[in-house]
Amino acid sequence: MAKRKHINLLPGIVAAIFAGFLVGGFFPAAGIKFSILGKIFLNLLTMIVMPLVIFSLIVGITNLGEVGKIGGIGRRTLAYYISTTAISVLIGLVMVNLIKPGRSVMPGEEHARVRYVLEGDDYTDVRLIDGRLRRADYNGRYDVILSDQKVRGRIIAASGDRIAVRSWESLDNRGRYYITGDDGEKVPLRESGGYLAPDSVSLNRNGAGISIKLPPAEGLALKKDRGIIGTIEVMLTGDASAGREGMIPRNVFSALQNMEVLPVIFFSILLGLALSAIGEAGKPAIDVACSLNAAVLRLVDWIMLLSPPGIFGIIAHRVGAAGGFSGFLPELAAIGLYAATVITGLLVHALVVLPFLLSVIGRRRPLVFVSGVGVALLNAFSTASSSATLPLSMKTVENNNGISQRTAGFVLPLGATINMDGTALYEAVAALFIAQVYGIDLSAADQAIVFITATLAAVGAAGIPEAGLVTMVLVLRAVGLPVEGIGLILAIDWFLDRCRTTVNVWGDIVGTGIIETLESRAINNGHSMEVRDGSEEVCSE
Repeated sequence: MAKRKHINLLPGIVAAIFAGFLVGGFFPAAGIKFSILGKIFLNLLTMIVMPLVIFSLIVGITNLGEVGKIGGIGRRTLAYYISTTAISVLIGLVMVNLIKPGRSVMPGEEHARVRYVLEGDDYTDVRLIDGRLRRADYNGRYDVILSDQKVRGRIIAASGDRIAVRSWESLDNRGRYYITGDDGEKVPLRESGGYLAPDSVSLNRNGAGISIKLPPAEGLALKKDRGIIGTIEVMLTGDASAGREGMIPRNVFSALQNMEVLPVIFFSILLGLALSAIGEAGKPAIDVACSLNAAVLRLVDWIMLLSPPGIFGIIAHRVGAAGGFSGFLPELAAIGLYAATVITGLLVHALVVLPFLLSVIGRRRPLVFVSGVGVALLNAFSTASSSATLPLSMKTVENNNGISQRTAGFVLPLGATINMDGTALYEAVAALFIAQVYGIDLSAADQAIVFITATLAAVGAAGIPEAGLVTMVLVLRAVGLPVEGIGLILAIDWFLDRCRTTVNVWGDIVGTGIIETLESRAINNGHSMEVRDGSEEVCSE
């Protein structure tokens, strides 16, 4: 009956995605208003992630039993995740070297001696007196800098000899602060007498010298000085200054509060092992975990009834916030070859590599396997979050694909945290794309560094929307590429994020089929696990 329920939801979810794109695309203001539907649905899914991780891992670990048996499934799972992530990065590097999407994009232009005049009531229109722009596709993604007046403004329209900006901000920010309004406009403030008071940029109407450049990657540059070793250290022990727990938490309740999955996984595994080790004394607690796990899975069924309107709200709001089709499609066209490169690489990995591994190693039919988890994959595309999709991934692989609770409960929570095939591929493509845009030739050695850092950085990417943007700074810094180049891809990253998250989740799900088969072989060979029949499960079906 559960299987039937999920299959019947598929048409509704597909219709919701298309309706969301149409409403958000043609009526962006209306699309934004539907955000409440998406927020409710996401909050409900997020609400049950941590209970599901804890109870499913405790049940799975106590089913496995001894530490030696955990080591077997753990080694196989990590080997699979590292291998597929490395393969995805390699695919990305091959694609970006073959297609070379950055060769058709310029990072900006300089007009050091061109005279200009500022027009309009607030001087937000720039007219070039003795020069013209070489391009006209700067809208929304580039800044114009008045070199002589040391101010910058985000371009909202540019053509021929005219440039329009939203507002101006000074490049000299000593003593000046900015707050960002709901419309995205920065309001300048200056400290005066211990208070912050409104400030304004003083401009001359006439001047000479302009340049058009990518804006600084604000909010990301703060992470740029942390290398791979530092990232691994933070992943293991946390970052006290940021209030972030590592895999080995100081306070597991803090990790629960902040939705940090990796430390909760670590704690749950230890707790499951301890409950198994104390024998009869642990059975009451294990029984409680079994009951709570079953209750959480039933909650997943109820929440999924709200998936069509929730997914509609998410997509309509996201497309509407991007300016509808009139705002999103020009941005997609401007760097369409880059987007095509990323999507092509993702398709190769998702439709060729992973099904091949599932068929050869997992001994399962890929088309049958993917049909059973369609709801989870569509949810991953809609939410752009591996963590929010985790409850659906676990429910569908167990009910529809016959994966045991012990395998799904161990492999999927870990994969939602450390297995980011799509993110790793995207970071490799984006790094080389930025290098091509700036005319920087990366040697084979440099690309090898990109391969290593993209593989490791993807492991540290959280299972939340656009987390890959932060970890990509590590990749860029590793080979000396300008962090500001991230500004090239920000406008359409929300769309590509959904594509790569879907591949991330598909990689996790394929992993359950492969690990289940490998574990069954190990049981039959008597190498790592004892043979168990259904009566020996700690939770009865």
